[in-house]
Formats: sequence, structure tokens, C-alpha cells
Amino acid sequence: MSPSAPSPSRARPWPLVAAAAACLISFAAFWVAQRVAHVNMLDVMVYRAEAETLRAGGDLYAMRATSANLAMTYPPFAAVLFLPLTLVDVPLMRTLSTAGNLLLVVALVGLSLRLVRPALAAPARRADLWRTALWVAAVVVWCEPVWTTLRYGQINLLVAVAVLWDLTRREGSRRAGLGIGLATAVKLTPGLFVVLLLAAGLLLWRRDRAMNQWLRAALTATGTFLVTTLAMAVALPSDSKTFWTRTLFETGRVGHAEETANQSLSGVLARLMHTDAPGLWWLAAAVLLGGAAMVLAVRAAARGDRAVAVVITAFTALMVSPISWSHHWVWCVPLLILLYDRAPRAWLTTGAVALAFASFALWWVPHDPGRPELDQNAGQMLLSAVYPLTATAVFAGYALAVRRSRRPGAVKGAESAEAPGETVVVREPQAVAKE
Repeated sequence: MSPSAPSPSRARPWPLVAAAAACLISFAAFWVAQRVAHVNMLDVMVYRAEAETLRAGGDLYAMRATSANLAMTYPPFAAVLFLPLTLVDVPLMRTLSTAGNLLLVVALVGLSLRLVRPALAAPARRADLWRTALWVAAVVVWCEPVWTTLRYGQINLLVAVAVLWDLTRREGSRRAGLGIGLATAVKLTPGLFVVLLLAAGLLLWRRDRAMNQWLRAALTATGTFLVTTLAMAVALPSDSKTFWTRTLFETGRVGHAEETANQSLSGVLARLMHTDAPGLWWLAAAVLLGGAAMVLAVRAAARGDRAVAVVITAFTALMVSPISWSHHWVWCVPLLILLYDRAPRAWLTTGAVALAFASFALWWVPHDPGRPELDQNAGQMLLSAVYPLTATAVFAGYALAVRRSRRPGAVKGAESAEAPGETVVVREPQAVAKE
């Protein structure tokens, strides 16, 4: 080695330091941009009001908060989770909320990388994992779902991290399922991951006649959810009864279905039909698309392709939910990492998906309290359906890739969508960090 060349031990930390510096600069610029935009952090103020109502012994579901007159829509356990917000004043709460969400961006990227590339979880690869996570976090923090999550002080990143924390744990972990169970007790939509775990677990059990990680995690998640919910029924019987017998079914309580921020099938159909109640049309579409997508997810899980199974399940939950605000779509982060890793040469596809989530296109259409979304033209409908259209295209593309890989004489490289455990040419994580 040349005397002037740095030794590996001295050179190794600098890439990580450079990534940390880039991430810190990006986050600082993001913080300033949010302050310049005068973000109101409306939702975290509602969370605080819910916790204050709980402490005062009031009716959680009669509460209204902020100038927008917003109500509580989560199960009672959420109000318990929000109690720490009442321990500090409002300015400090907003600062801590923003800082915590920025840290969760890094955690979400890190867990997404582990999901897509399990080898990065090895101690010897930890520096590679965090270097790549910091570079990617510096970029994805600017996409619309993440921006809007921090704008409102939402809990979407926390929910996604709790789910991925479970789904990236080492094989045989007895704690896998706790995060999904608690996330479902806070916000019901993560319950679709329990369906994935249970269906994949039963499929594998039928084949092997042995307990497996999927089934074990499903039982842990279900047990965690039931214990937490029953504990709330004992501690808060009146609020629990109100939520599970009435509030749960009041979808209009959350907001109008046709709002452009609603990026679910229900929102698309409401705008398409010029109505705030798509009714049976939404139910039929949700059952058909949701069922087909979950078949893809369960089959991917049974083949050992955990990353595809998780991403499809997350997007299915967003699509079939009556209300999926744009900030709920923070699951675009693992999707983009998965696309980049599996299709390193398909720049057009990955770039188009990235553009969909970075363009803020859904906000280019008229949207205000006057409910102009009920009178959208064709072009406006396309813009305000950008996330569901992207998800549908991803589902269709994956289904076609799987079908092609099953054809006799299919090239071995095409088998990456069908059998990720086999030899597949993929991009190393260092390349992700460099680019």
C-alpha cells in the first residue's frame, strides 16, 4: 500500500459521515421549508386534545378539536398512546413531533432496506445499511406522503415502522407480531398484515405440517391486539362501546370521500361518480381488487418473497380502506426501494413511480371547503387518482412478471419475480448510496 494512501480502518468511517451530513442538511432544509410553509400540524393537536379529554374523564368520541372541528377516529388505545403529548407545552410538542418523525424516516428506510435485502441485517453489513439508509432518507423525506405526514404531525411513519419492525426480525423471534398487533390496536388498517401472516402461515403449515414464522407471528399479533383491546374495554368501557358499536361504521366522520386527499378506491369512485357515497360500487371494487392483490401477496409470501408480500399488502390496505389520505401512503418508501433493487435497468418504471409520489400532482386540482372535487373533469380525475393508479399499475406489472416467469423457456433472469432466493442480478447497496 502506498504510504500516502489511507488505511482501510481510517477510510471506512468517512462514507458514513458523509451520508449522515447529507441527511442532516436535507432534514434541516426540510425543517426550514415546513416553517416557511407555516405548517399547522393539525393532527398532532387533535391527538393532544384526545389525550387531554382522556385525562379529564371526558367522552372521547364527543370531543371536537382545533378550528377544523375534528373528532377522534381511532380506537381508545390511541388516546392512551397520546398521553405523553400532554406533558409538554404545544411549541415543544410540535418540535418533538417533527424531530421524532424525521428519525422515523431514517428508521423506515433502514427497515425497508432490511426487508428487501435481508443480508444487510448482518453485523458485518451494518455500516452499509446505515450509510445507504441515510442517503435514501435524505431524498425520500421530500416526497408528498412524508412531507404531508410531517405537515400534520401524523403517526403514519410510526405505524409503518412498527409493522416493518415485526416483518424484518430474525427467523424464530418470539416478539414478531407485537408491533403489528399494537399498530392494529391504534389504527385498524394494519390488521390486513395479520391476514397476510395467517394465510401464508396456514398455507405453509398445510405443506409442511409444522409451525412456521408466519403463523407464529399471526398468533402473536392477534393475541396482542385482543389483549390490548380487551384491556381498553375494561379501563374505558364507555368509550370502547361507542367506538366498536358506532364510531367504527361512521366513515363520514373522518372526512368527505370525494376529497382529493383521499387516495383510496372509495375516493376515486366518489370523484368519478360525482357523489360522496359510492356505496356498493366501492364495496365491489374493494373486494375484487383486494382479493386479487392478496392472492398475489400470499403466494409471494409462500415462495419466500417477503418484500413483495409486504409491499402488496400495504398498498392493498390503502386501496380498499374507505379513507386513505395521501399521507397514509408513506409505504411508497419500501416500494421504491424494492423497485430499484429488483429492476435496476428499468429506470423508466422506477422513475415514473418515484415521480408519482414526488410530484404533489393530486394537489394540482381544485380543492377547498366548497367541495369542488364533486365536479372534476377527466384530467382532474386522473391527477387526483395518481396514487391508486400507480398502485394498480404496480400490481398488474408484478402479476404479468410472475405469469411470464412461469412460461416454458422463460429466461432465468425473469425468475426474480417468482423465486427471489435463486441467482438474480441485483444492484449492490453501495450503488444505491452512490447514486
